[in-house]
Amino acid sequence: MDIYQFAIRPLLFNVLKTDSEWLHQQTIRSFSWLSQTGDVYDGLRLRQRASWVNQRLQKSLCLYDSRLEQNLFGLNFPNPVGLAAGFDKDGVAAGIWSNLGFGFAELGTVTFHAQPGNPRPRLFRLPLDKAALNRMGFNNRGAAAMAARLRQEKQELSHSIPIGINLGKSKVTPLEAAAQDYLDSFHLLKDLGDYFVVNVSSPNTPGLRSLQDASMLSIILNLLQQENTTQKPIFVKIAPDLEWSAIADIITLAKTYQLAGIIATNTTIRRDRLKTQVIDQTGKSPQDEAGGISGEPLRDRSTEVIRFIWQQTQGKIPIIGVGGIFSPEDAWEKITAGASLIQVYTGWIYEGPLMVRRILLGLLVLLEQSGLNSINEAVGLEFKNQK
Repeated sequence: MDIYQFAIRPLLFNVLKTDSEWLHQQTIRSFSWLSQTGDVYDGLRLRQRASWVNQRLQKSLCLYDSRLEQNLFGLNFPNPVGLAAGFDKDGVAAGIWSNLGFGFAELGTVTFHAQPGNPRPRLFRLPLDKAALNRMGFNNRGAAAMAARLRQEKQELSHSIPIGINLGKSKVTPLEAAAQDYLDSFHLLKDLGDYFVVNVSSPNTPGLRSLQDASMLSIILNLLQQENTTQKPIFVKIAPDLEWSAIADIITLAKTYQLAGIIATNTTIRRDRLKTQVIDQTGKSPQDEAGGISGEPLRDRSTEVIRFIWQQTQGKIPIIGVGGIFSPEDAWEKITAGASLIQVYTGWIYEGPLMVRRILLGLLVLLEQSGLNSINEAVGLEFKNQK
């Protein structure tokens, strides 16, 4: 029995009705403690306790199978399920994610300037929709603080899963200076991440989504690639609400600036078909609250975007699919639509820590049912079957 789904989640969500952001902070604080090793601790007993917990986590939550491995853009991914950006904004728990079963993890979003984010409350659960609404506003301690933290842990992380870093624009930086802002963050962090993501698609920083326009995005990508002398893989993360022509423009830019791939997608500003009528914390409807929606309402649209990118590129640009993944079937749908890797966040909050292992076990079953020998063979399968 999954104690999280049957006991812990109902207690936290329905009985105690704990504040979403407070609960997240307590969780990340616990993971941060488990992530720390070596001289960070004052006593041997504390180190031993953390080591014992990590070993138990690995035994319970991790699944290793060569059929799930992939080598993409020069990195080895032990499995295709990653943690999406937004959970570990400051990289304080970077060392724990492999012990929770993830095949990779994306830190951030981090901005060059430290910033508090938007006023609270700013994170809400929508249980009827298996969704979340957030307007966090890139709250983080800044790129320099993340760099210091990752440098401290670099020896341990080099033997772990791939770690990505999601870069955003500082709120205080004018849009016309956005490219330099991204460059400043990248300059501090470029030796500490395995791949990087240009986030121009969050709805919670004023004007940010306008940077998805081809003319503005090209300036950012050009500057970053000039700085990128070690050829770190760089992705761009796009919104699900873009028109097809705008996505096509971004695909062209991805080819022009030799990006590693595209992440599809960020949260949506659409509110149609939501079952939630009133958000308990505010007494207002989701339509009256600012922010992006993640989780199940995003699933179909993000998959549509993945399909479009695969078709437009004939599978030649890697895609990381994110949005509404709760089950092995959800993951399989995105992979067969063209995603080489997938990321979870909201689904993980609802389904609990056993979710990653369940998805991986389910993917192995689906591979066998399809007569395939590796997850790589499943990428874009629905189009391969049409030939």
